[in-house]
Amino acid sequence: MTASQLTNAELAVLELLWERGELTARQIREHLYSEAERAQHGTVQRFLQSLEEKGCVTRDRSLHVHLFTAAVTREDFAGEQLVGLAERLTGGSFAPFLTHLLRAKKISRKELDRLRTLLDGAGRGKA
Repeated sequence: MTASQLTNAELAVLELLWERGELTARQIREHLYSEAERAQHGTVQRFLQSLEEKGCVTRDRSLHVHLFTAAVTREDFAGEQLVGLAERLTGGSFAPFLTHLLRAKKISRKELDRLRTLLDGAGRGKA
């Protein structure tokens, strides 16, 4: 997947699919361009084709109207983005990110507990 190369518009389509599940191109257009004076069908089709080529979206062609679904989870996408960012900014280390989030109090108690559980499991070889 080349998700790191998504445009903001492609990401908006993917967000819709994460939130709503399967959608037709028309439904996507209605959500994204409800205020548009001109139809944006071709634009949405280009976004969907690009997302499909990048492996982010699947198309169900079994019906007359094609249904589109996210082929990548939000968590997997975010993870891929974080790995790329860490590689570019910190030589692949996540410690600066975590340190910043902890100092800025951007991690909730629930998230912190989840991280502790994951780290404890990793320390025992269960990651």
